[in-house]
Amino acid sequence: MLVAGAAVVYFQQRSISVAAERIMPELSLSQMQIGWLQWGFVLAYGLLQFPGGVLGQRLGARRALAGLLLLAVAATLAAPLAPYLFQGSTLFAVLFLSQFVLGVAHAPFMPVCAGVMEAWLPANRWALAQGIHTFGMQVGAAIAPPVLVVLIQALGWQPALIWAALPPLALVAVWIWYGRDTPAAHPSVTREELAELGPAPPAPPDARISLGRVAAILSSRNIVLLTLSYIVMNYVFYLLASWSFLYLIQERHFAVLEGGFLASLPPIGAAVGAGIGGIITDALVRRIGVTWGFRFLPLLSLPTAGAMLLLATYSPSALVAVAALTLAYGAIELNEASYWAATMRIAQGDSMAATGVLNTGGNAGGWIGIPIVAYLSGHGEWRSAFAIGFVCAVVAALAWLWVDASRPLADAAAQ
Repeated sequence: MLVAGAAVVYFQQRSISVAAERIMPELSLSQMQIGWLQWGFVLAYGLLQFPGGVLGQRLGARRALAGLLLLAVAATLAAPLAPYLFQGSTLFAVLFLSQFVLGVAHAPFMPVCAGVMEAWLPANRWALAQGIHTFGMQVGAAIAPPVLVVLIQALGWQPALIWAALPPLALVAVWIWYGRDTPAAHPSVTREELAELGPAPPAPPDARISLGRVAAILSSRNIVLLTLSYIVMNYVFYLLASWSFLYLIQERHFAVLEGGFLASLPPIGAAVGAGIGGIITDALVRRIGVTWGFRFLPLLSLPTAGAMLLLATYSPSALVAVAALTLAYGAIELNEASYWAATMRIAQGDSMAATGVLNTGGNAGGWIGIPIVAYLSGHGEWRSAFAIGFVCAVVAALAWLWVDASRPLADAAAQ
């Protein structure tokens, strides 16, 4: 259910960027204004990661995720309904608000899911779980362009987005009925299954998180380094996730329907990369230890992603560019499990709050990157946007040399 929820969340996040090709002429919006709509989402999404993680620990995952997904459906419906009621500057303000509220709804999703994984799985499977979860996100992102392009051409962009917003309500109903915060609270879990967590199962997320523990998370050198690395990595992530569709249409001159299907290839590469990354990370941790087990893959794959960005923008072949974007996105997402599982290892029972800090940094990359890419692409400077991505990928990799996930917060505090 968490993987299905991840697919829903990323499908919702891609809706506006895929529909932008129709929205801009019909609503007389510029490409920079579309960038500001995306930035409004990322602003709320980033600001509320840490508070959302703390709130998730206090409310519990079952209630938190149900409420967040319901709010996300409402925000997703608001965007296509707004033009029926408003116009001009008021319409743009309502569209911006809808994306901001969507960011509010999505912000705690990943930190809360990290807390569920911590409670339900042993530590040597956290990276695998994070990889599968990110796989689900990218499947949602991959199916969004072709599904929405077909619906938009058949129905128009407003009915298409309205119909696409409704199916997640079924998932919310199933989650409310079946989901539980911990294995011990679930009526279908047996004693034998609980024993699989080991003699000392992970502590459940602590609902009484104190200000002192919040301060320890915010002052942890390892979490700070992971967050800084995640900031610059996510410039590349948002470049690929939010702008691939328009890049293929504007710079590589694919037709809209063709571009919609080709734009699904980079997220497919990302989905495959995320799943493989979780498997590799857990295997490396078992073989070479926690510290280098988490470091090894980012040090190799992040510079590779940067090199693929340069190949994508400098290659004379449009199809080579599509392949390079796909490989770049796959190489970037190979690292998601390393970032998230390393943070969980460090934070232990405070994983929701700590991963909230991590993903605040991730979305700071979007705050910085989206206006830059919107401005550069609007002036035809796609190569500059991609060159910045190369530099960011290399810097993100180097930061891992000083991250040590083998030292939990509790041990650091004791020292």
